[in-house]
Amino acid sequence: MIKTPKHIEELKPYKAGKPIEELIREKGIRKVVKLASNENPLGPSPKALEVIKDHIHELHRYTDPSNYKLVNEIAKRYSKNPDQIICGSGSDSLIQYIIIAFSSCDDELITSQGTFIGWYVNADKLGRKSVLIPLKNYGYDLSGIADNITGKTKIIYLANPNNPTGTMFTRKQFENFMEEIPSNVLVILDEAYTIYAESNPDYPNGLDYDIENLIVLRTLSKAYGLAGLRIGFASGSKEIIKELYKVKLPFEPNYLAQEAAIAAFGDEEFIKKTVETNNATLQIMQRKFEELGIKYIPTFANFFLLVFPNTEFAHEVNEECLNRGLILRHVSSFGLPDCIRINSGTMEETYFALDILQDVYLKLAKKYNSVLSR
Repeated sequence: MIKTPKHIEELKPYKAGKPIEELIREKGIRKVVKLASNENPLGPSPKALEVIKDHIHELHRYTDPSNYKLVNEIAKRYSKNPDQIICGSGSDSLIQYIIIAFSSCDDELITSQGTFIGWYVNADKLGRKSVLIPLKNYGYDLSGIADNITGKTKIIYLANPNNPTGTMFTRKQFENFMEEIPSNVLVILDEAYTIYAESNPDYPNGLDYDIENLIVLRTLSKAYGLAGLRIGFASGSKEIIKELYKVKLPFEPNYLAQEAAIAAFGDEEFIKKTVETNNATLQIMQRKFEELGIKYIPTFANFFLLVFPNTEFAHEVNEECLNRGLILRHVSSFGLPDCIRINSGTMEETYFALDILQDVYLKLAKKYNSVLSR
């Protein structure tokens, strides 16, 4: 009998937001709205779509392992040297490569309890010990993380804004934190939602820093609307990037993803419209949550974290919404079992979602009245 290592036997695989097609099959529902995975409700950049059409005939060719065109486009865009950039199939693959390249099974990694589930899955499947520091007011406790560094600590993972809470730490908080971190501890700064947060004057844009033990992650899965193509990049010192190329799969990201990314970077009008749509629909959501009395965490991203009285209440809200064609994300696997995440949608999707959420919440509020009145 084939045996797997203990850490694989105990591994809980990544569970994504329920696909629309799956819910249609399960429930026989005709109209389904998915606001579970923080995707761009406007779809991909139109410029990216045109480029994809233009390059489909080249799919028989392997990609350039150095991703020369895309790497140089990113370097030029963010005033970096090309040897400070590496591309991968989204942030997930880059996180995996970083853990492989800069830690071993005897080392410790530190992050928060209640952050990106992809971090937990990658650390666990590679047999690394993750030290989890509790959130503070649903945000990173940077002081708590710094205080828990030991001689075994090799990597710290931070997401700013944090997923799934939407909270943000400031430039001053980040700079003070980095001053406390030993130079032999690598800090990952995951900025998947930076497009939505960067207008805030206190936001610490990671690509503005050149710190020896800092690596910054970006993805085109969110604001740029390329989640289905899986593409992202990391920026760090040339020494860090050199080591990552040793463990990176040679032909990723795929060819169409690279070409689409270059086009999407140049579509400023699309990004502007994306941010405007996000801001408008989140304001509508916020007003409805306040009207209903649903607790929410102020956000700097493209989603809200909704906090319910207990795990059972949150689970029932999620299930009742699914029954009515609304896919949300119960974030128990992120370490927040009493919470649900809902991302911004189009105007039509937003009103559809809020109508369902209102009906479901008011129905369950009566059922859980004794809990709510405490």
